[in-house]
Amino acid sequence: MRRWKVCFAVALSLLLILVSAGGLFAAPVNSYHRDLSVSNGIETGKTGMVVTAHPLASKVGADVLRKGGNAVDAAVAIQFALNVVEPMMSGIGGGGFMMVYDAKKKKVSIVDSRERAPMSAHPNMFLDEKGKEIPFDVRSHEGYAVGVPGTLKGLEVALCQWGTRPLAELINPAIHLAEKGIKVNRVLAKSIADNKEWLAQTSARELFIPHGQPLKEGEVLVQRDLADTFRLIKAKGTDAFYQGEIGKALVQEVNKRNGQMKLTDLRRYQVTMDQPLWGEIEGVQVATMPPPSSGGVTALYILKLLEQVKAKEQDLRSKEKYHLFVEAMHLAYADRGAYLGDPEFVEMPLKGMLDPRYIAERAALIDPDRVNTNVKPGNPWKYEDKSPAQVGALQDNENGQTTHFTVADRWGNLVSYTTTIEQEFGTAIMVPGYGFFLNNELTDFDAAPGGPNEVQPNKRPRSSMTPTILFQNGKPLMTVGSPGGSTIIASVYQVMFNKLSKGLDLKQAIEEPRIFSSQYPTVRWEEGVPDAVRAELEQMGHRFAEEPEVIGNVNAIWIDQKTGTYYGAGDSSRDSTAIGLDK
Repeated sequence: MRRWKVCFAVALSLLLILVSAGGLFAAPVNSYHRDLSVSNGIETGKTGMVVTAHPLASKVGADVLRKGGNAVDAAVAIQFALNVVEPMMSGIGGGGFMMVYDAKKKKVSIVDSRERAPMSAHPNMFLDEKGKEIPFDVRSHEGYAVGVPGTLKGLEVALCQWGTRPLAELINPAIHLAEKGIKVNRVLAKSIADNKEWLAQTSARELFIPHGQPLKEGEVLVQRDLADTFRLIKAKGTDAFYQGEIGKALVQEVNKRNGQMKLTDLRRYQVTMDQPLWGEIEGVQVATMPPPSSGGVTALYILKLLEQVKAKEQDLRSKEKYHLFVEAMHLAYADRGAYLGDPEFVEMPLKGMLDPRYIAERAALIDPDRVNTNVKPGNPWKYEDKSPAQVGALQDNENGQTTHFTVADRWGNLVSYTTTIEQEFGTAIMVPGYGFFLNNELTDFDAAPGGPNEVQPNKRPRSSMTPTILFQNGKPLMTVGSPGGSTIIASVYQVMFNKLSKGLDLKQAIEEPRIFSSQYPTVRWEEGVPDAVRAELEQMGHRFAEEPEVIGNVNAIWIDQKTGTYYGAGDSSRDSTAIGLDK
């Protein structure tokens, strides 16, 4: 990929920011409805593939590819478009993880634009005057839940590193969509209805609840303020956000709503360029997210446990398979809560957690006939010859939605990108006059202090986002990722299991009903898990939620290594759309 000429200017501005700063991925997951009787099939493409959760965003990305842009160019344009068509899922008020495969260099890199805590943050900020946790539904909608946004800076850095088109060009489709208006789809309509109470308390009220009535499916949403904000970014670059009038308005609104953020927090913000965490499953090499996301190591941990207990030998919808899935998740999530956090602040036993000896030790705790009702963290440190640093407890507050998309271009470059404002509409706080929502990402920190994921200034909260790229014999094989808070890990590992271990085609692997359980006893489940099997599992001691709910929204690409053909598939739980290119 070619570097864009603005790299020098970006690098200089980053240096100036560093000098001025004085220093160097609520309610349960919403059920959008997965129609198991309908399959949109798999799209194919010889010269490119785009898969996003919205048809208009997919079209924007495909148009960029058709005009000669590469996968990163398309990803930047898609992210801006998603801010318009999925305003409740992601945008410039949030952050995310962009994984990029550079085909020319044969290298995988990650642009980490995860939100950071402002310098005013402290370990007790989510406790009341009596030392008790502030209820999640309260703290998740306050200004102090807002992390310093990183999405826009991440897009800028990605373009500098790999892009061939300027940001000012790639933002144009989003400006057009925002100003012309979009039809509200079923997903957005449900999100507005579900969150109308919170939206009504912010400047989003007039836009999404006109005359006191939530916008309905089929109605037109026009976002003129957002279009003007994008024009400002187009004209002045990211400085308009991190040092200019947009940032000033953001800080003012955060502090008006009980936050303590300063413009210097925005000026100080920097992305990191990270290397992937590597593992191997079924003879396939897996490049996935390292901390501050817990997603990669936890997904690999679960898959390795399932290899140990021979889960692939069980029938796809059998009692035995689901039981093994639940027990493996409980073991992995216990260690996730105990050990994982931001690597800039916490030392973690990543090698120990994936050491074959440790995996065997943990797998031995899985009884095929009995539920383990008292799962505790293990001690992976002993396989690193170190003593435990901070040890935390499982505090599973991640119930976010998020969005995931993936792109492949004619040169073989790939992007797997999970991006978020955390829960639907984030805090529901819209910056007045600028038309974008602010994240509530700081609620991904543990409310109770003391563990590896406690709140600290400039720290990134632990994430579950798991953008992943798979390789075989040194060549790309698959991209995969999902939204869904802490359920992201379950969605990603189950699709990988379905494809690699059970041999399902890409669409089947995505649509196969999923389950999720981070700790005993409750198991979330999707429609399609057999009633008789659930009854058998209940007799074993598992406790299933009363109603099914959609878990995640996986979008993925499979690559035929012999022909180079791309196969794209989207998840029917939203309006996911794959577009393949042949010219």
